[in-house]
Amino acid sequence: MAERQEQTAPDAVLTRIGQVVMLHHGGDREEARRRLLDLWAEVGQDGDPVHRCTLAHYLADTQDDPSDELAWDLRALSAAEELAADGEGPTALHSFYPSLHLNLATDYVKLGHSEAARIHLRRARGAAVTLTDDSYGDGVRAAIIRLELRLGEADPPGGDPWGPVRRRPT
Repeated sequence: MAERQEQTAPDAVLTRIGQVVMLHHGGDREEARRRLLDLWAEVGQDGDPVHRCTLAHYLADTQDDPSDELAWDLRALSAAEELAADGEGPTALHSFYPSLHLNLATDYVKLGHSEAARIHLRRARGAAVTLTDDSYGDGVRAAIIRLELRLGEADPPGGDPWGPVRRRPT
């Protein structure tokens, strides 16, 4: 019974991350960065990969320097890959991969590394099969298309650019 309660209990660290993300979205970028860094110090370099991935993902969004943003996005991907190597990735962070790769592609564009951007953009598109047809999935797919257009990678307009890639609920 205790194990079942533990499985259904909310994750306090993820709840705290969510609260800080709301602060960031409310416009207080500096305070959000400070609080996320405090959480990062609390979780530690060897903490739960889900926490590290989520923290690094959102810490990247609070950075002013594109190189710092890239460093945090690379930490997020590394934590996600660590989880996948442990056999937990598909259930815990599988739907996060499109966004992780999209963010890396965007970072590389900002830094003028178009080939690295294209590599991660292709990975984002490939990973997008895990996304459902909801506002999150639609937003990530739209961002992928916008970056593809910017890099000259997109298919010409018309038709469904995702074709068989978009997962449809059955």
